[in-house]
Amino acid sequence: MNLKSWRLLVVLVAFSLIAPGLACAQDQGATVKMLNTGFNLLEAGNYEQAQKVYEEVLKKDPTQPLALNNLAAIMVKHGKYAKASAYLQRALTRAKGFRVAINRVCNIDSICAASLANGQGFGTEDLDKVVRTNLLMVKMARSAQGAQ
Repeated sequence: MNLKSWRLLVVLVAFSLIAPGLACAQDQGATVKMLNTGFNLLEAGNYEQAQKVYEEVLKKDPTQPLALNNLAAIMVKHGKYAKASAYLQRALTRAKGFRVAINRVCNIDSICAASLANGQGFGTEDLDKVVRTNLLMVKMARSAQGAQ
C-alpha cells in the first residue's frame, strides 16, 4: 500500500469514528431546542402545544428526564396528579447528573416546577433534586385532594 492509500485509509477511519459523535451532538442540539421551545410554550400558558413538543421529544428518547419532568408539570395543571407522579418516577431514572438552568423555572399551581434546559451541558442545578421536590409536592397535592 502506498502513502496516498494509507492517508486515505486514515482519513476514512477517522471520519468513521467522528461521524457518530457529530450526529449525536446535532441530535442533542435539536433536543435541547425542542425542550426549550416546550418550556417557552408552557411558560406562556400554551399547555397543549407544550405537551405535544414534549411528547415528540419522548418519541425520540422515551426516558428524556426534562421532558418527563415538564410533562408532569402540565399534568398538574390539568389536575392529573397520578399521571404527573408517573412521569416524575420515570424521570428519576435519568435525572441524576442532568444539569438544568434554574434561572428560569415555571411554577405550575405552586405544585410542580418545569425547568429550562441548558444547551451547553452546564447548569446550576441537578435535575434529580427538582424531580424529587416535584414528586413530593405532587404527593402532597394528591393527599390534600383525597382528603377533601
